[in-house]
Amino acid sequence: MSNRARLIVGLQWGDEGKGKIVDHMAQTHDYVCRFAGGHNAGHTIVVGQRKYALHLIPSGVLNPDAVNIVGNGVVLSPADFIEEMKQFDNLEGRLFVSDRAHLLLPYHALIDRAREKLKGDKAIGTTGKGIGPAYGDKVARVGHRVGELHDTKKLCDRIMEHFEMNAPIFEVMGLEIPRKEALQKELDAYKASLEPYITNTTLLIRKALCEGKRVLLEGAQGTMLDIDHGTYPYVTSSTTVSAGACSGLGLNHKDIGEVTGIAKAYCTRVGNGPFPSEDFGEDGERLRKRGHEYGTTTGRPRRCGWFDAVAMKHAVQINGVDRVALMKLDVLDGLDEIKVCTAYRFQGEEIDYVPYDLESVEPIYTVFRGWKKSEGAREFDELPEEARDYIAALEEMIGCKIGIVSTSPEREDTIVR
Repeated sequence: MSNRARLIVGLQWGDEGKGKIVDHMAQTHDYVCRFAGGHNAGHTIVVGQRKYALHLIPSGVLNPDAVNIVGNGVVLSPADFIEEMKQFDNLEGRLFVSDRAHLLLPYHALIDRAREKLKGDKAIGTTGKGIGPAYGDKVARVGHRVGELHDTKKLCDRIMEHFEMNAPIFEVMGLEIPRKEALQKELDAYKASLEPYITNTTLLIRKALCEGKRVLLEGAQGTMLDIDHGTYPYVTSSTTVSAGACSGLGLNHKDIGEVTGIAKAYCTRVGNGPFPSEDFGEDGERLRKRGHEYGTTTGRPRRCGWFDAVAMKHAVQINGVDRVALMKLDVLDGLDEIKVCTAYRFQGEEIDYVPYDLESVEPIYTVFRGWKKSEGAREFDELPEEARDYIAALEEMIGCKIGIVSTSPEREDTIVR
């Protein structure tokens, strides 16, 4: 029987701090594999005095002994991927891209931004990176895969045919169809940079598991942004839950072992859409400033609010989470009181589950005593009593053990219980 992979998944609206935990766990794993999303995702990892911003490359890249895989479930922007690769040396042999991953090309981003502009105040609030249009082409069976870069002339012809068929749509959006010569040059440049890294990654992962290698699977965004289980239509275009790791890498459910869910000690969200526990006052602004809550990808200020235990329990159950990593506990330092959303009021009733229409709920809060300082703690007993009580209460509410607690952006400021 083959080895089983470990999985890391976001439990909120993304930006939970998955990068730090993947980086932390990647130090003891042989393979780190990304299974969904695109360069709309962003991980910030701090190692010593250096900060890395990762969007497509798996966070295991900071372990020189780990092999990093971008799976078939990812939509890959070649230009952004190549630019990101420049942060690192000697990637050959330890970075691979699935030949089945779909290409996200500049015209996808143009379509994305044009659609958002046309929607006006009904816009979803996407990153404008082209993720939705790229996944849309994939589902409509008119997309193009990374493996097609092996024959750029053939790929160029197919893309130009796509442009010609959709010329009326481009015209309505006010977009110009690229010249074939320019497109061919662009594709040739992508091939020259990426061809050494393109392969059948499903075979690589299968071989690694059969050989007993330690494999870590890394998601993007968060459960509440999942195309099926999130706050539709204010969601991303991929499957962000644990089940997405199977389709996004070519695995089956028996290949998945321990699932670690990542959540902040409070909540944030970027873009539009329901956010029941959002705080519009001084506390929300304090969380934003102290937590440096600005998007890694867009730089947009994140909406901030209190921990939502109802949505978290929903996410824990959908993902089959074995343990939760609670991030940014230190951001709550110094607050006299800390709120937790423990139920919703929906259609005149108090409920403890996530309904179809999350926009129509009102949060019901339980208030906890704050604490002075948890920052930098590396042992659970070093935390203030109030912080330990807060963690114990969250475990009870979400029905899952909090096995990891992060107390600063630094790699070493991590409590493992």
